[in-house]
Amino acid sequence: MNEREPVDDVSLAEQGEAAKDFVDGLCSTFGVDATVVVRPVDDETVEIVVSGDDLGALIGPKGQTLQAVQELTRTVVQRQLSARGGRILVDVAGYRAKRRAALEAFTRTVAAEVRDAGVAKVLEAMPPPDRKVVHDTVNDIEGVETTSEGEEPNRRVVILPSPGRVSEAQASPADVEDEADDGTADEDTVEVEPDA
Repeated sequence: MNEREPVDDVSLAEQGEAAKDFVDGLCSTFGVDATVVVRPVDDETVEIVVSGDDLGALIGPKGQTLQAVQELTRTVVQRQLSARGGRILVDVAGYRAKRRAALEAFTRTVAAEVRDAGVAKVLEAMPPPDRKVVHDTVNDIEGVETTSEGEEPNRRVVILPSPGRVSEAQASPADVEDEADDGTADEDTVEVEPDA
């Protein structure tokens, strides 16, 4: 069977329904009793919202299973509809909103420490959506900024004082505190894991 050419005119609503059907079938296959609905986010994004009891298996540790479900859903929709436009998100039991809130709070705490101490901090490796939350949160905080370093899947955000805040001697690489330099959490590392 030949693969169809990508189609840009498949509506976001059609993509959302295809995604909903796939996620609903996935829940049924795994014996998970859940309600699956489509929620428009904006003109380019639709979210598939899964609600119910005992959905932790669909979230997994640090949301890894949820991320896999989302990627699988996107791939299935793209192949079924040959659609390339639009963005599909999947959320289970409000996990993404809880994670975002916890990550924003964590980021504000670390940013305040960086601003007050004048010493940069390297956060643990995070997936792209979590890094975006950190960058967006720090953008609204005076006196600090962010950058990313490393390669996927070990890419990390560095929160550092804004230029002019500290001298070059204070900002040398030797002074950068690493929140999890060996991939394991130390006392200073805060795991951001909302209850699912």
